[in-house]
Amino acid sequence: MILDTFTGTKFIVLLKKFFVEHIKKLTAETLGWMSAITLHLSTVPSMVALMTGLSDKTPGLDIVAFIYVSLILMFAKAIIMKDQLNIITIGVGFICQAAAMAFILFK
Repeated sequence: MILDTFTGTKFIVLLKKFFVEHIKKLTAETLGWMSAITLHLSTVPSMVALMTGLSDKTPGLDIVAFIYVSLILMFAKAIIMKDQLNIITIGVGFICQAAAMAFILFK
């Protein structure tokens, strides 16, 4: 009984140590992914409305410019840090955005 309590306590201490050491990295990575995905998706509703003919209003040029500048900066950061996952994610997002804009332009 004493051995089981000691092992359980030791496991809990190891678990706490793991989360304290790794939670900052996990949280930073998650927030980075969420920011990239959110930036890519921010113009999707207006692009879908344009493609389906529900609206003829395009998103403001300043908003789109800020989104693209921030994505380019995140892409440059990923290249400098050699973060393959973010390079691929942001690159695919750029390709999808370009395809959506091409569909609107050549409608």
